[in-house]
This record gives sequence, C-alpha cells and structure tokens, in this order.
Amino acid sequence: MSTATGGTLGKIGVTLLSWFDSGPDTIAAVREQAPDHIDWARIVPFVLMHLACLGAFWVGVSPIALLVGALAYGLRMFAITGFYHRYFSHRAFKTSRAGQFIFGLLGASAVQRGPVWWAAHHRFHHAHSDRASDLHSPSQHGFVRAHMGWFLTMKGFAPDLRFARDWLRFPELRWLDRFDIMVPVAFGLGMFLLGAALARSAPTLGTSGAQMLVWGFFISTVLCWHATYTINSLSHVFGAQRYRTGDTSRNNWLLAVLTLGEGWHNNHHYFPASARQGFYWWEFDLTYYLLKCMAWLGLIWDLKTVPSAVRDNPRRQLR
Repeated sequence: MSTATGGTLGKIGVTLLSWFDSGPDTIAAVREQAPDHIDWARIVPFVLMHLACLGAFWVGVSPIALLVGALAYGLRMFAITGFYHRYFSHRAFKTSRAGQFIFGLLGASAVQRGPVWWAAHHRFHHAHSDRASDLHSPSQHGFVRAHMGWFLTMKGFAPDLRFARDWLRFPELRWLDRFDIMVPVAFGLGMFLLGAALARSAPTLGTSGAQMLVWGFFISTVLCWHATYTINSLSHVFGAQRYRTGDTSRNNWLLAVLTLGEGWHNNHHYFPASARQGFYWWEFDLTYYLLKCMAWLGLIWDLKTVPSAVRDNPRRQLR
C-alpha cells in the first residue's frame, strides 16, 4: 500500500469514527487535519437528516404525529436553551450531579452534540464575539457560514475544550460527549416504537412507526436545529440593540418565541450570567418561566438574574 493510499484511508477512518465517537483522541485527530472548509464526508449524517424529512410525502401526516412532533420540538428546544445554554455554558443556576447528567441527556437528544462540546463552542463565541476568530459571526464570515457552515468544517467540529475545563472533571459528561450519537438513536427508535404501538392499540389515530419517526424525530430535529442556528445568524443581523456590547447582538421578539426566549440576544450578551434573558415583563422568555417552575420544585436552585441597577444603567444603553 502506498503512503498516499494509507494517508487517504487514515483520513476516511477518522471521518467515520467522528460520526460515532467524539472523544478527545478523535478531536485531536481532526485538529491535525483542521482545514477551514466544509468537510463533506463527515457531514453525511447531517445531510441525510434533512433528506429524511422528505419521507413525510410517503408516510403522510396525522394530528397525533403533528402533536408529538411539536412536543418533541418544544422539549428539546428547552433542553438546549435551559440546559446546554444557560446551565452548561453560563452556569446560570445550580443543580445536583444527577440533575446535570439528566440535563445533558435531554440536550443530547436534540442532536447538537454533547454538553461539553456545546459549552466550549459557546463560551469561545462570547470571548471572541464578532471578531475574526468567532466562527459564527455573520459580520465576519457571512450569513450562511454563521448559520450553519461553521460547524460543518473540521475546525468547527473540534472545539477548544480549554473553555469547558470545569465540565471535563465529570466522567459521565465526558462519556456523554464522546458517544453523543447514542441518545438521538435511542430517541428516534423510541419515536418509531411509539408510532407502532399506537398503530396497534389505537388505529383510529392514523399513525404508524414510520410516520412518527419522520415527524417526531427527523422533522422536529431539523426545525429545532435551524431555530437554534438563527441565534447565531439572524440575531446578529435583525432586531434592536438596547445595550452597548461591542458586537452586533440584537433583540428579536419573533426569534424569542421560536426559541423559547433566546431571541433576547443583546440582553444576553450584555449580562450572559442571567438565567433570565427577557429582562422585562413584556419580553417573553418561556425558558426562564420553566426554569422558575423547576426551582419551585427543588430540581434546581440559585437562579441568577440581572441586577436592576445593571439592567437599567443608562450609560450602557443605546437608547
């Protein structure tokens, strides 16, 4: 075997491994290649997820499939906004060790990799917001690259884990990060089995295993993906800026509705540690309301909010 052939096979092996194993060794191997272009071989699963949504034309639709799909979207969007973002990225509240693992499991079901990976990328974004090194800055790299192109590259796949050292001391989180694909596979299988069970026990609902898989997993996942991505892209282009944050972050009420509160992005960049991103009562932030309910139940505690003096500081406001 020639050296060139061996090198090609080695790269293919790393690519295939990265589909299933996101451990530190895989990350290091990808970093060695690290070209800043779309890694078409590695993103095959991402492309297939979008194509699978077309299965709706074959499996049809039913009210129960739409309902389950909407619930799956809402649950996993909350897992991303409340847990991956406000907990793992910004530590805006506290919970037990068991609680944080459950939060990580729920977040991983949204197919946005593991909590350590997600937190490392997001913390890097805050440290370099809208600078050339910010991988998802529309002002620096264009809209499409900011929306999703950044994580389709080898560089985007391999975050700087130094930004998430605090989570690396938990072996269960490292395991979840390494084998993050296992959770979505189990979630998709659960959707198929749910649809099959309903077809057998309640045939008048008009659903099936395949239909529930398409609507409850594939379509709801892709919608959750792109709603999340709008905070990187649209929330740095459209909306109002209340605070001087040194970047292009904006508040957008429509995106706040779609993402359960993440659209108050300028607020968030002004005071990232707050569990509440809608700073005023009229700024709808469903994630915060749900976190507040969890706090009442004793599942989480010490929710951080922005101090009123900081929130209302006229020297930091643009208008």
